[in-house]
Amino acid sequence: MRAVLIVNPNATSTTPAGRDLLAHALKSRLDLSVVHTDYRGHAIEISQAAAADGIDLVIAHGGDGTVHGVVNGLLGAPGSAPPKHLPAVAVVPGGSANVFARSLGISADPTVATNQLIELINGRGGQPNWRRIGLIDCGERWSVLNAGMGVDGEVVAAVEAEREKGHAVTALRYVRAAIPAVLATTRRPPTLTLQVGDEEPVAGVHFVFISNCSPWTYADQRCVWTNPDTTFESGMGVFATTSMKVLPTLRLVRQMLSKQPKLSAKQLIRDDDVSALRVDAGDTPIATQIDGEYVGLRSAMTFRAVPDALDVVAPPHKKAN
Repeated sequence: MRAVLIVNPNATSTTPAGRDLLAHALKSRLDLSVVHTDYRGHAIEISQAAAADGIDLVIAHGGDGTVHGVVNGLLGAPGSAPPKHLPAVAVVPGGSANVFARSLGISADPTVATNQLIELINGRGGQPNWRRIGLIDCGERWSVLNAGMGVDGEVVAAVEAEREKGHAVTALRYVRAAIPAVLATTRRPPTLTLQVGDEEPVAGVHFVFISNCSPWTYADQRCVWTNPDTTFESGMGVFATTSMKVLPTLRLVRQMLSKQPKLSAKQLIRDDDVSALRVDAGDTPIATQIDGEYVGLRSAMTFRAVPDALDVVAPPHKKAN
């Protein structure tokens, strides 16, 4: 099996020794090429070349941003001609949150994840374990994990600004960015209009989170929940609020951080299995993020769930009882 290992050497939890160990272990099982990313967007270019070369498997070693680049490089822009050849995707986590890997049942520890990956590639009877997952068509690019319009986009923009200054991305830095962003949102009138499928639009929305899996993210080891029943095999999750009053918002945040989340509030709009939705910001474009990358201010966005879009190397999906 021909494979390309795409390594982000600047990812939070990667080390030269760990990368060498990973490559050595995989080369014993695969016809492997190793390529390091040198700049933003490089993972997209490497993945495009891998697909054109007929590679069977692309392995991302980095954070969720690296996975995002790999998937968008393989699939091309939504609405474009489908690729003639689409490799499967695997991940060995090397970032801070590693939402994609953990949501697939891959260990956050790179060494353990490497052993998992080798076992899954070997499979039973020599047949590898591929899992088929859905993605989110965001119009301009694909989302593997989530997207957000409003406060989430503002937080990501603030963290990226700190990253540009050379500061490490940590859970604490996200918290520090989130507090002023949330406080600012409470002082502004809601400007978003949300339409889920063919339902009547709902005006007066403060922010909208869209998810492709659960949990939404991780704060170190703690799960942050928005749509507990959303999976890579279901439609999208939508999580939005029509009020940012302090006490109800604090109660909702507590629910999002609970070990057994039961998300319920008068101001909450939530659905864990949506096929399409549109968010309109009117005359005031709003901060937007896709898979933890700030994409700028957007006046309107349409999101569409695309099932069975990609093969990944992962344990089988466990259906809820």
